Amino acid sequence: MALHIHEAWILLFLIPALVTPAALNHEDYPADEGDQTSSNDNLIFDDYRGKGCVDDSGFVYKLGERFFPGHSNCPCVCTEDGPVCDQPECPKIHPKCTKVEHNGCCPECKEVRNFCEYHGKNYKILEEFKPSPCEWCRCEPSNEVHCVVADCAVPECVNPVYEPEQCCPVCKNGPNCFAGTTIIPAGIEVKVDDCNICHCHNGDWWKPAQCSKRECQGKQAL
Repeated sequence: MALHIHEAWILLFLIPALVTPAALNHEDYPADEGDQTSSNDNLIFDDYRGKGCVDDSGFVYKLGERFFPGHSNCPCVCTEDGPVCDQPECPKIHPKCTKVEHNGCCPECKEVRNFCEYHGKNYKILEEFKPSPCEWCRCEPSNEVHCVVADCAVPECVNPVYEPEQCCPVCKNGPNCFAGTTIIPAGIEVKVDDCNICHCHNGDWWKPAQCSKRECQGKQAL
């Protein structure tokens, strides 16, 4: 009797060793939650049609909610038919705009140039200046420079001169004209030589002087 008891204990120790891992069925052990997830090849997403809208990043918006899809600055409204986005006609940017912001749906000019540039210099709006003695200019509100060039009168002399900081020539010695190669003043008779006395035409300074011969004062005989 003791022998049979001894043999039974030996069998109890040998039976676990005879069972191999291949003999175990996976169905006997439930898989972990992570293993179950990885075994599913097809992921199923919720259907939001008629219930909401999904943007490019996967965010879900309710019906009637406003949102900005992707990198757009124009808002959209979630409707049952999908997003309805604003597409406004943006106003044109002022050509003199120096600072444009793109934070909103339309670009917006934040700073307009409030000066005029003329020949490398800046002038304030409505500022008047003279870039040259003959020019008078003004910086207009449109940031454009309008200039007027002086219209000089014809000088009444044959030898006008240009003074510094003056546009038009001036006759420093008054009106005059040519008598031959000699310049004579206007308004008086001038004896240009021993035989001729000349005077300028009134108002016609560019014409040669009118001369008349008088009794010549010749050399006295020795």
